[in-house]
Amino acid sequence: MFSRIASRLHGETNPLYRLRDSFLRQSVPVHDLISGNINEQGFLFPQERLEEILVRASRECLIYRPDSLGRKSAREAVAEFYSGRGVSLDPCNILLTPGTSLSYLYCFKLLADEGDEILCPQPSYPLFDYIALLSGVRLIPYRLVEAEGWAIDIDRLEAAISTRSRGIVLISPHNPTGRVTSAEEIACLAEIAARHELAIISDEVFSEFLIGRKALPRPAGSSAPLVCTLNGFSKMFALPGMKFGWMALSGERSLLDRAMRSLELISDTFLPVNETVQAAAPEIFRHGESLRTDFSRRIVQCWNIAQEILDSTGGCHYVKPQGGFYVTLSLDGLDEEEAASKILDRNHILIHPGYFYDMAPAHLVMSFAQKPELLRVALPALTATLSGLRAGHPADCKKNL
Repeated sequence: MFSRIASRLHGETNPLYRLRDSFLRQSVPVHDLISGNINEQGFLFPQERLEEILVRASRECLIYRPDSLGRKSAREAVAEFYSGRGVSLDPCNILLTPGTSLSYLYCFKLLADEGDEILCPQPSYPLFDYIALLSGVRLIPYRLVEAEGWAIDIDRLEAAISTRSRGIVLISPHNPTGRVTSAEEIACLAEIAARHELAIISDEVFSEFLIGRKALPRPAGSSAPLVCTLNGFSKMFALPGMKFGWMALSGERSLLDRAMRSLELISDTFLPVNETVQAAAPEIFRHGESLRTDFSRRIVQCWNIAQEILDSTGGCHYVKPQGGFYVTLSLDGLDEEEAASKILDRNHILIHPGYFYDMAPAHLVMSFAQKPELLRVALPALTATLSGLRAGHPADCKKNL
């Protein structure tokens, strides 16, 4: 009765999450150090202001007049956002979506036929596997080198290109390593993309959360023949429930025209973006600028707390993230699945093993975008459990939060 794709979407819950669920059934609180939902950590768009914006926006939408690309005023607001960062984008080449996940689906369907290939960084976020499955495309990994600060292995990336390659996914700041792609790396990617006639899909959802950097190097405006820049309100303004994102295309005029005609039809088939949210977007951009700056400052503060604890307790090696919400901890030979399970069992802290992200063992992945008081309690407990595992007596370091 069901498709082959449907059969591949079913699977057993992994042991780590079975253990978490057993705690939750017993009403034992579990402290989630992996979730990227910063609403739960106190990052919130001011409710009264948001309500006022949405009320005004709803009055603009009394009569439904959808635009396949999205409301012009919202697309102009997106273009203005990039203009303030030195990037020139035409509102006519911007498509509104309900978020980055659907933007990826649109990109894959735009660029690739079934069986074609999209190059994707390794390690990477597991969501791409499901989007690729639904799109019928193959993901071909290219390596990020931990010893070089998770830099792109350019030579191995180019060696992975085949006659069926259609695009390169670039995530910067990268999830989960926190790597920010350098201007030099972007120039190399653009040159490779031009030579092999590939598009670059530039995921910039963490662009506003930089650590020790003032600006993000971007592929838009590079020599790449076609760049699809993806972003949205979820992280930027802590508004994941608004479901407002975009694809901003740049590159060669002939390719842009063809791409936008196809994307317009794809979007018109579903018209998935809420009209009131679209009408609210310009005001959210205007009123949210100071809020975005405050969020960025608070994320840096969270990292500073996490870094101080990790460095003072010892036992965890990491590459300092340059942006985003995540850091990867190297375990120096410990079994990562056992470590994650012990941390959950003994400390009631949920953290991911590296293999969830196709990361070579042994690593753990955690989000430092947490309430400071949680970081100050959870991280010492976490590192104590790891120290106990190395010493061979983890029972001595049990500390429930």
